[in-house]
Amino acid sequence: MEWYDYIAWAALVAQALFLYHAVRNYRYALAKLRKEHHLLYRPKAALIVPCRGLEAQFHSNIRSFFQQDYNNYRLFFVVGDTSDPAYAELDRIANALRRESQALDVQILVAGASTSSSQKIHNLLHAIQRVPADTEVLAFADSDICVDRDWLSRLVWPLRRHQCGLATGYRWFVPTRNNLASLVLSAVNASVAQLLGNSRFNQAWGGSMAVRAEDFRRLHLPQAWKSTLSDDLSLSRAVRKAGMRVTFVPGCLVASLEAMSWSAFYEFARRQFLITRVYTPGTWWLGLLGNLGSVAGLWGGAAVVLWATRGEGIPWLCAAVPVTFFAGQVLRAVLRQRMAMKILRPYRRQLVPTAVADIGGSWLWSLWLLLALLSSAFGRTIRWRGIRYKLDGPDKTTVLSEA
Repeated sequence: MEWYDYIAWAALVAQALFLYHAVRNYRYALAKLRKEHHLLYRPKAALIVPCRGLEAQFHSNIRSFFQQDYNNYRLFFVVGDTSDPAYAELDRIANALRRESQALDVQILVAGASTSSSQKIHNLLHAIQRVPADTEVLAFADSDICVDRDWLSRLVWPLRRHQCGLATGYRWFVPTRNNLASLVLSAVNASVAQLLGNSRFNQAWGGSMAVRAEDFRRLHLPQAWKSTLSDDLSLSRAVRKAGMRVTFVPGCLVASLEAMSWSAFYEFARRQFLITRVYTPGTWWLGLLGNLGSVAGLWGGAAVVLWATRGEGIPWLCAAVPVTFFAGQVLRAVLRQRMAMKILRPYRRQLVPTAVADIGGSWLWSLWLLLALLSSAFGRTIRWRGIRYKLDGPDKTTVLSEA
């Protein structure tokens, strides 16, 4: 065989592995979704929701936390300052819904400004210090998601097993406006969500995760969080270091209704990947090389085929590379969109444009993902919820200023 035959075979094997991984995660998600969670497992839980500002769907999102079908949880909302518009809105919502909720207690806390960590983590630690001593599970959610009534019970269910140190869901962007930037955001995020499954390499997502309170203290997370920015990646790292697993709960894949401009999309994507580069560089490099290989297989392979047609031709094996990569990207998009349609049934109609955009443009969005990854390779400064931070390292964060 010629040298290019070896490259072609390696590319085809890599694409087969990508597709195998996608199919495996798809089957895992559907199998887990069909299983009913155990109705008798109700550890005492504290659900903590940090808030800053008002999202477009703020009221319905917050309402969903009050409506959990779980009779053994306390609900904590926490803001940085009483001047935050979320504070007054939370107070109004709590007064309206407190009596009809199964939550044993509802508190709205004010944490003050952070000086050494992200404002989100500062808010979380402030709330954690106020949960009852007999709390068994700490659950966390972002204010920009809307959850089903059984979300909390599904989220805590894997924690009945000791080897599960952290249970997590993930977000699925549902555009409220079908502009191109919002559709690309949903497609790119969907390709990341597809990586979660029955794997030891899962990363938690802070917008929907739960940990045993005992493990949280044993792993010294209260001390570690005091100078860090990322709640989920630092917690994931600590859990794996202790020999436990991060378990993905498909039923806790949640809708995040969003409309985004190109500038906001770039800021969001760069921030997410830069945080990953600082906290889990191995994951970042794996994502970069994997996406680079995918782009090279499709676009580079197509360029070689076009160039070769001007000469003596090219072996069929090399010609098969771009065709296989194109088909593989489309098939993976089909699998992840089918998964979303089955899990997020109330949003199926809204998901149709994103599914069409993802499947029809999967060959193109990989370029956007690569550009976002490359943009995160430089610098350590980000803006998050109106505050600028410098990531000095996974264990040190500098709060620069209000943006």
